[in-house]
Amino acid sequence: MSEYSLSDLMAAMPGAFLPDKAAGVDAVVQYRVSGEEAGDWIVTIRDGKCTVEQGVAEKPRLTLKVDSRDLKDMMLGRANGMQLFMQGRLRLEGDLGLATRFATFFSA
Repeated sequence: MSEYSLSDLMAAMPGAFLPDKAAGVDAVVQYRVSGEEAGDWIVTIRDGKCTVEQGVAEKPRLTLKVDSRDLKDMMLGRANGMQLFMQGRLRLEGDLGLATRFATFFSA
């Protein structure tokens, strides 16, 4: 069991955001989380800023569907997103190019 809740980790994303790595990016990313800490989260990257809120985006550029335990493990560096994707535990819809770069927008 993780020492952090998913809410804690999502709230920490703006503080871990590296604006120089996301220069020119304008994207809304939808997280559809299942499992123990199920919920919907919207991460918006625009104008060198990252915001996170609960909810469902109207037209996200990228949607990630994942179990809360797998997402927390990815965010804490204990799981690799590409491996989870290949195992069918992370499903992606939309801009797959953005998906491959998204993790680089944040410090570890």
